[in-house]
Amino acid sequence: MRANKVRLAKSDKIFYLINDLILLIALLLVLYPLVYVISASFSDKLAIISGKVFLWPVNFSWEGYIAVFKDSRIMPAYGNTVFYTAVGTTINVLLTILAAYPLSRKTMVGRNLIMYLFAFTMLFHGGLIPNYLLMKSLGMIDTRWAMLLPGALAVWNMIIARTFFQSTISQELYEAAAMDGCSHIRFLWSIVLPLSKAIIAVMVLFYGVSHWNAYFNAFIYLKNKDLFPLQIVLRDILIQSEIDPTSITDTETMTRKQGLADLLKYSIIIVASLPVWLVYPFVQKHFVKGVMIGSIKG
Repeated sequence: MRANKVRLAKSDKIFYLINDLILLIALLLVLYPLVYVISASFSDKLAIISGKVFLWPVNFSWEGYIAVFKDSRIMPAYGNTVFYTAVGTTINVLLTILAAYPLSRKTMVGRNLIMYLFAFTMLFHGGLIPNYLLMKSLGMIDTRWAMLLPGALAVWNMIIARTFFQSTISQELYEAAAMDGCSHIRFLWSIVLPLSKAIIAVMVLFYGVSHWNAYFNAFIYLKNKDLFPLQIVLRDILIQSEIDPTSITDTETMTRKQGLADLLKYSIIIVASLPVWLVYPFVQKHFVKGVMIGSIKG
């Protein structure tokens, strides 16, 4: 039996039409730069500098990617970034959960004071020089720990996780488990974590993207090139590809070099972003559910 369709009023139809048009325009505004970067990265350098690339690659070429991966520093930097992202995200998520869960329990003594101290760190910061002196006194300069421990806990993410635990894991559920002899650690491991896949996926994505794009800490704390993450190496490649127009008198040579420099920029964007694009679809479902925490009650 065919279900009866709800007939919309004329004003509703006009509203949905205008809404769809606005969303379509917004989608095109966001999507076109991405499509352009991808197309430009696969185009010929002369086509880029002459402005022939609009939507599709022109004179398809792998030259930009070949030039990027020809640098012997790329693969070690990729390995370093994967390590920083995997280990750093694990530390972040672990500390966030260990802080958020106790603070979500109303029976925790002094939780308001502890929450105040956490919030205080969001408003006041020691500054770059005191941070550097602290890292130096701890012997973490020019070590992998300099990329992992600073910022190991994001207070805002901890607050989101705490809100999730408060709204999802009821006190009655803990009391029922406690009557069966369940401890807090067992309750966290066996009940809370399996019910918290959405918020864990959100934290993994937030922390993972942050580590993957990490640049400033490496720039400040690392000197050993063997420890450099991908972003620092890509920055160096971009700097090396820049040309001084006053040093080249041949117009054809300058155009070719400038075209290669522009091509490298687009190829580097894809090289740096592709892993995040590949991971996002797998966490998208949990991500959408997790970011809605607190917006709907009941």
